[in-house]
Amino acid sequence: MIIAFNKPYGVLSQFTQNEESHRTLKEFKFPRDTYPLGRLDRDSEGLLLLSDEKDWIDDFLHPRHAHKRTYHVQVDGAVTEAAMIQLRKGIMIQTGKTLPCDARVLNPAPQYPERVPPIRVRKAIPTSWAELKLTEGKNRQVRRMTAAVGFPTLRLIRYAIGSFTIEGLVPGAWRILDGAERLRLRGMR
Repeated sequence: MIIAFNKPYGVLSQFTQNEESHRTLKEFKFPRDTYPLGRLDRDSEGLLLLSDEKDWIDDFLHPRHAHKRTYHVQVDGAVTEAAMIQLRKGIMIQTGKTLPCDARVLNPAPQYPERVPPIRVRKAIPTSWAELKLTEGKNRQVRRMTAAVGFPTLRLIRYAIGSFTIEGLVPGAWRILDGAERLRLRGMR
């Protein structure tokens, strides 16, 4: 079984609670013996796949498979095409040089529900949205990439893994994928 989940802000991508008592996947009442196929930071939102099938777990967690992930990023400031060009080439961040990625300004901005809690708003500085498609997943990579080109991340939403998106899933909702959707994911393997 494969589950698509729209992970809300503030939820850890794990079932066990840590000493700081953050929200975890446990509160969403997934079927027994399911595990996340990857992770999203507590302060990131969006598509997280879960499964009870061991072969899927390896396929999605091992870097050799390089599954394309699409992120929608709300940044501080009016993001520029020059910044997108830098990201497309790959840039230096704390963990080394990133691989080239697809990057574009999203205009108009995507229509997502307001985040709880809301992002910080500064009257003198606008926000804007970009889309990044990556095949690697270093720790906090998208946040480090946007900061490195002068546009710190305010909100980060994983929109898609491969061609599978969060369309139709509100934050906190999940559903078991049907046969056709599983075949689409299997094509990524």
